[in-house]
Amino acid sequence: MYPFVRMLKEGILSRRAAPLGITQTHVSHHVCWPWDLDVWAELNNGRTLTLYDLGRIPMGVRTGLIGILPKNRWGITVAGNSRRYRRRVRAFDRIEMRSRVLGWDQRFFYMEQSMWRKGDCTSHMLLRSAVTSADGIVPPARVLTAMGQAIESPELPAWVKAWIDADALRPWPPER
Repeated sequence: MYPFVRMLKEGILSRRAAPLGITQTHVSHHVCWPWDLDVWAELNNGRTLTLYDLGRIPMGVRTGLIGILPKNRWGITVAGNSRRYRRRVRAFDRIEMRSRVLGWDQRFFYMEQSMWRKGDCTSHMLLRSAVTSADGIVPPARVLTAMGQAIESPELPAWVKAWIDADALRPWPPER
């Protein structure tokens, strides 16, 4: 089940927090509860993606993105991601999550998120996201103008560019 209560808590906290520039880092703190675990008594990989929502959506509130979506009849979607898991997260572990926009191109925003426990990174995710309308993908430049943050994208890191290039080689639809 989706963690609606936790998202409500993060929503309240993010509305009270100072606004963020589009590339600034949103920091949030979470607890791994027993219902977040898999059969090996560690944070479930699917739940990890859901918990990353708890950082990304409040980041969107603080940058002003979430506020402009309904006004423009826009939505937001995840268009791809890559995760790296390095440390186990167990029940009642306290996690610091860091979420930030790295940059954008003509179609997508690229974000990174990481979870930290006692100074060690437990997982890291690169995520590609798109703002959508009834007509399809809304160019990030248009989104940023609506947010009052019409700036050029920072240079994307080489590892992000390599991921974009590698993903473009992947066949779609996949072979059967």
